[in-house]
Amino acid sequence: MRTALRTAIATALVAGVAITAPALAAGAAFAAGTTPAPKATAAAPAVTADGAPAAAPAVTAEDAPAVTAEDAPAVTAEDAPVRTVQLAGGLSAKVYAKGDQHPYYTATVVRDGHVLGELKAGGGYAQQDTEVFAGHSVTLNSEGEVTATAVDTPKGTLVRTETLLTGTVAKIYKVNQLDYRAELFRQGSPVGVVEANSRSAAGQDNGEFFVLNQDGTTHNWIGNIAPNTPGLYRLVDGTVLQLAKKDGRFGLQLIENGKGRGYTYVNGARAVWTFGKAVVVLESDGQFAAYVPGYRYQAAPKPVVEAPAPVTTGECTVQQVVPSVFGLGWTVALTNDLEKGPKAVLTDEQGEVRGTADRAHPFDSAVGLKIEGAGTLAPRFGQRTQGGDTPFRWTSFPALPKGCEKDGSTASPTPSATTGTNVTANNAGQTSVVPKGGVAAGAELGASDDSTALVAAGAASLAAAGLGFVVLRRRASARV
Repeated sequence: MRTALRTAIATALVAGVAITAPALAAGAAFAAGTTPAPKATAAAPAVTADGAPAAAPAVTAEDAPAVTAEDAPAVTAEDAPVRTVQLAGGLSAKVYAKGDQHPYYTATVVRDGHVLGELKAGGGYAQQDTEVFAGHSVTLNSEGEVTATAVDTPKGTLVRTETLLTGTVAKIYKVNQLDYRAELFRQGSPVGVVEANSRSAAGQDNGEFFVLNQDGTTHNWIGNIAPNTPGLYRLVDGTVLQLAKKDGRFGLQLIENGKGRGYTYVNGARAVWTFGKAVVVLESDGQFAAYVPGYRYQAAPKPVVEAPAPVTTGECTVQQVVPSVFGLGWTVALTNDLEKGPKAVLTDEQGEVRGTADRAHPFDSAVGLKIEGAGTLAPRFGQRTQGGDTPFRWTSFPALPKGCEKDGSTASPTPSATTGTNVTANNAGQTSVVPKGGVAAGAELGASDDSTALVAAGAASLAAAGLGFVVLRRRASARV
């Protein structure tokens, strides 16, 4: 039969006859088994060798390959939204159900094929999440329901235009006192909005950070990103922060004089705080970046490595190597000698000596090294990264070996008032961070940040490609 079919088709082609087949109807579904193949027809009857018309043979299912359900890609429940909701203003939202032990909903807001942002509610998140997209306030509740209402978004008065490091243009508007708004453009196309209403806000685009303060000042840098591994981290100015995760959210706290000053957790896309002079942006996935304005060294926060134990190098001499507040792999060798007294030697990552302090010269102002109690058995070492009134950070010299006490020696001096910064005691006997400057910390003990994300078209996270600024707006609702 197949031989006869081939002969007939070859004969028809020789005769110049076109053979056509009808296409499947649009939207036709594939069954679990095979789909019967349509029969081929000829545009004109075939002609036999003797000139008489011949009937075209039928093409059966035996001649056509079967199409099974295995050939179609499977769509899992995780990939498919629970529902798609059409909203006002040309917006739509795809709602997904996620989480196992703590189920929650997410809603991806889209307009004209562009993803504007994502809302999260339920589970470990707030009972509802609200953000403004394209002039509409969109709300997702813990039941997965999405609503949108048109709102008036005041633009304010344009005060200046800035060009960021990668060429993005930021137009800064003053909306009200302590309320500034930045509209971001790349090659004339909008890529995000950052609004700082009473508190600072931040956006980031593939590792480029833009911070807008509530007084209209800004910070812009690239990189300086630490991983999301909980633990202690040291910034380039010596500030030590601790990253932790609790109930699915990441938080940071300042470590000062060996004590934590209270965690502040991120709620939403990201949060921005200052610790001393350092500006820190914490992402919801636990990655965080730091920038110290005016500081000539900029680098990612470094994991704090425990200092090695003191080593006895002589009968009454002991030495210990500790990290430098400069970071960047710099260290300080602290030597305590009964006869010669204490000595501190600052060394960079290449092993080059950058500064020293000892009993005869207890203060090296060029690099901020200082020794107090140089004539006692318990001296201490201070270091700082800036001059002026910048406080020293103190470390005790390693204790002398037993039997090296000297008669008439004095005790270590009482720590000076310069030890510690930005700490205020409260009536409950706890302490809270009270950062200075344009960025309010909001770091009361155990507090939660109230940020949510307003994402413009093509927004990107730290781990995603740089498609646009992920922007954030502070507000005083949806606390958890």
